[in-house]
Amino acid sequence: MANHKSSEKRNRQTETRSENNKYYSKTARNAVKNLRSTTEKAAAGEMLPKVNSMLDRLAKKNIIHKKKASNLKSSLTKHVNGLS
Repeated sequence: MANHKSSEKRNRQTETRSENNKYYSKTARNAVKNLRSTTEKAAAGEMLPKVNSMLDRLAKKNIIHKKKASNLKSSLTKHVNGLS
């Protein structure tokens, strides 16, 4: 239970930010899943920069670790390059 006005505000801010973080994280996970399930090289080539951008933004905001973002980008690039 919050005893100060500032701690009540902090609780509201934390709740709002965690909701936003959950939304962006889930959106990025779905985008990664869609890219991995794609079998056409042209479509995957279009999706890759958008997904990379999403992952970079998540890493910049510390929603995911920067090395996790790097590993995901690397594996997705390998997947796209391996398509024929």
